[in-house]
Amino acid sequence: MIKKIDHIGIAVHSIEQAAKLYEALLGLKITATEVVEEQKVKVAFLPTGDSEVELLESTDPEGPVAKFIAARGEGIQHLAFRVDNLEEMLAALKAAGVRLIDEKPRHGAGGAKIAFLHPKETFGTLVELCERKDQEV
Repeated sequence: MIKKIDHIGIAVHSIEQAAKLYEALLGLKITATEVVEEQKVKVAFLPTGDSEVELLESTDPEGPVAKFIAARGEGIQHLAFRVDNLEEMLAALKAAGVRLIDEKPRHGAGGAKIAFLHPKETFGTLVELCERKDQEV
């Protein structure tokens, strides 16, 4: 049910500063930015091939990205996989006994429905499942 890697989320102190580096060194350019209030984060999208790099800047010192940076420093915060039917995938994972952070989808950036798996289930990596109805796979 996994279609592809949708994006890699990178936690940064400043999207502006990080974007300069990604553009100068790798030629990646921001195509969109968005604030996701529910997650207390500003995101910027840098397309690369059929996936994206998603820069994440906290909008709240108590938000999950701020806590991640405080604990681990800037860097890869999560890996997101595109799925066709998020609800179905979550039900199957729950039935298999997989520990979920989100048992129901929530709103993500770019109009996606998202849910996270607990990192203890995925060898220390925060995994996001992402369903996008408005974009091709």
